[in-house]
Amino acid sequence: MEALSQYHVRRIQPIRRGWWIAICTASYLLSPIQLIPNLIPGIGFLDDLLVLFLGAKLLRKITPPDVWIDCQELAEKAELRRKDEIGWAAAVAIPVTVVGLWLLVGLAASALGAAYIHHH
Repeated sequence: MEALSQYHVRRIQPIRRGWWIAICTASYLLSPIQLIPNLIPGIGFLDDLLVLFLGAKLLRKITPPDVWIDCQELAEKAELRRKDEIGWAAAVAIPVTVVGLWLLVGLAASALGAAYIHHH
């Protein structure tokens, strides 16, 4: 029972608090009632930036270190997958683009040559 209680304190409570912080931050940002109205040019968004910054800092502070490390590892793996996907797409897209441009230039040159011969 003690282990379950420890798990709840270390894992579940920070997640619940995190959701509340995220909900409160988003609610303030989307609310029409704010400390400095967004209608004031320039400084109207300063309170939004401050609330967003404080919400992110608070989330970082209440997140247990092991959860933060797990999240960073997942983000790094996702970044590597994304880079692999982009690399594969570039490996296909670049030759196709070069060949397509080469054909387009060839057709344009042929058309210009035929037009020149036709007029002379």
